[in-house]
Amino acid sequence: ILSLKIKEGFSLTKLILIRHGRTLWNSSGKFQGQSDIELSQEGISQAEKLAENFPVTHIDRVYSSNQTSYITGEIIAKKFNVPIIKDKRLCEVSFGSWEGLTYDEIHEKWPNEIKHVSTPDVLTMPEGESFAQVKTGVEALLDIVNKHPDETIAITAHGGILRTLLAYALHMPLRYIWTLRQDNTAVNIVTFYGDKINVELLNSTAHLSLTQLPKLGRFS
Repeated sequence: ILSLKIKEGFSLTKLILIRHGRTLWNSSGKFQGQSDIELSQEGISQAEKLAENFPVTHIDRVYSSNQTSYITGEIIAKKFNVPIIKDKRLCEVSFGSWEGLTYDEIHEKWPNEIKHVSTPDVLTMPEGESFAQVKTGVEALLDIVNKHPDETIAITAHGGILRTLLAYALHMPLRYIWTLRQDNTAVNIVTFYGDKINVELLNSTAHLSLTQLPKLGRFS
């Protein structure tokens, strides 16, 4: 979806992309966007279960976007005793006037615009952004890869931006990003190997049932 490039040269950087824990607005079916909404008690529990049943044995640091994602990232960072870094470029797409409203409420006020939800490549939210405008999120992703060669990095963010980052890794057009399900605290693993990208895991929530995930080594 973008022509951005990884720096030349060999290195292996593993990214653990994680959606934030469940929020109060997730529970009530409201569009969240860039609004900073607290995690529900269920969301905190989800993040704690993920930290206890993390899919790799080692991470070097955590990156996060806004406060909603930061809380999830902080729980993981404390478990591994590593720093957590805020990067605003990883923020969710702005849903503008739709933030805080349910699908039915949006449909009542913007019946024509809401029809384009199924085609995110042409969707622009009223007073918000389009998914085509989130180039900065992919730029941040590649900056992290280039800045931290041979490291394992956890990134906690929102579902929309994660779908966009995964679409980049999968060479997928934006039109199809809703085919990538992203549940709360879902884990995705993407490895950058030189100039190659390998998607190892998508939307895993095995930690929520306390299933012990197979531990992947630092470079496995």
